[in-house]
Amino acid sequence: MYEYLINALSIANLAGEAVILLEFAFRVGLIIWMLGRRRVEPTTRLSWIMLLLAIPFLGSIIFLLVGETRFGRLRVARHRQVLAALDRPEAHANSDPAVNAAGKLEGPAHRMALLAEQVNGAGPVLGNRIELFGDTDLVLDGLERDIDAATEHCHLLFYIWLDDAAGTRIGRALVRAVQRGVACRVLVDGVGSKDFLKSPLRREMEAGGVRVHAALPANAVRAIFARLDLRNHRKIVVIDRELGWTGSQNLAEASFAPKPKFAPWVDCAVRIRGPVMKELHLLFVEDWYLDTDEMLVDFLLTPIAPLPDGISAQAFGTGPNFKNQAATQVIQCLIHEACEELVMTTPYFVPDNATVVNLATAARRGVKVTLVVPRRNDSRLVGLASRSSYAPLLEAGVRIHEFEGGLLHAKTTVVDRKIALVSSANLDRRSLFLNFEAGLLVYDEDFAGQLRFLQQRYLESSIEVGPDSSATNGIRRRIAQNAAALLSPLL
Repeated sequence: MYEYLINALSIANLAGEAVILLEFAFRVGLIIWMLGRRRVEPTTRLSWIMLLLAIPFLGSIIFLLVGETRFGRLRVARHRQVLAALDRPEAHANSDPAVNAAGKLEGPAHRMALLAEQVNGAGPVLGNRIELFGDTDLVLDGLERDIDAATEHCHLLFYIWLDDAAGTRIGRALVRAVQRGVACRVLVDGVGSKDFLKSPLRREMEAGGVRVHAALPANAVRAIFARLDLRNHRKIVVIDRELGWTGSQNLAEASFAPKPKFAPWVDCAVRIRGPVMKELHLLFVEDWYLDTDEMLVDFLLTPIAPLPDGISAQAFGTGPNFKNQAATQVIQCLIHEACEELVMTTPYFVPDNATVVNLATAARRGVKVTLVVPRRNDSRLVGLASRSSYAPLLEAGVRIHEFEGGLLHAKTTVVDRKIALVSSANLDRRSLFLNFEAGLLVYDEDFAGQLRFLQQRYLESSIEVGPDSSATNGIRRRIAQNAAALLSPLL
């Protein structure tokens, strides 16, 4: 009996050692594979390698779940199919010589438009009317009116759709539209809108004829084949081809029930009419096909006439399926093109090193650089990581203001009061490298002036962070901020 126990323990020890050796070999394999990957920042690569070395077993599991951009074979196949279907001139607005603005822009606007087209494929177009909205209630009022006036279709894509007064109001407007014979399609992110997807409101909308689908649905089975934290963060509305909305506004009340202590959510959206809507519609068509297998390319084949006295604009999408890191290239180009003034607002500021260096460089070459972020962030970890970037920016002369009137959720940039960006993307690594985002570049001084005026309202409700501010001083605070910053490539 004694010998049997000794033998059993020996076998168990050998088995345990074998498991440890196999796991170690597996981690080494993952590290070698990480070193062989292209288009990965050195800091991100190093963070993952340190995690794999420091945490046996769990580190490998975390890496397999969120360390690689995996979409799943079906989604990759569908993406190729939809790109092939969209590879025709009439599906793109700038293929029409009557609206192509590429040859009419000059200087910084021309260079910005060229870069955005190179990394995204969508060029600038003429003849658009764009209205700016900085109030959630006004956005919801306008959106409901537009849905009530729709005659052909309503296509809506949101990261967050809440089962609150706003979500119910727009959902029922869509049901009314279906009753008039309007085709209504709704695509919402599978994580951001998970509660809505299980709600009575969704069932009410579907019973009324509205088609509702989850983008990038998250479940245990999908986790095996695809990365679950790749999210569709876009906010796009397309009504009857020519009219639509985009920006930072989710389909939720400003009071934002899931996190009321940070309310109100302060957003910015634009209402658009004109040829640039074709490019936003194209993003919806792509996303809809990836998650439903229904091809809507025919909606893009009808030309959209330019409007008299319209302005030039360029819609673009970014995401992990764009191998050239389109989002960060657009941001870096905007910073580089600033000569006099650059004002940026974002709720989540966890920048990559290139953004920090370029903002500091712009300030040192005489550009008045201003960054506006929320004083209280709904993510404590992100708030800490954000403030770890303050010191080098403040030293370079960047002015940082923290908004006190709620959670500033608007994602905007104005360059020299001539070029404006309204986007769904935050200035963080998740938006720059992982999320699917949508943005609108506007090449018009009047519109840029309106957006700059809205940014000034944010500044008037903010306090400026100085070099001696409590936000960055104090050894314990700095330790916490720098520790959070170490995780920024993984956030």
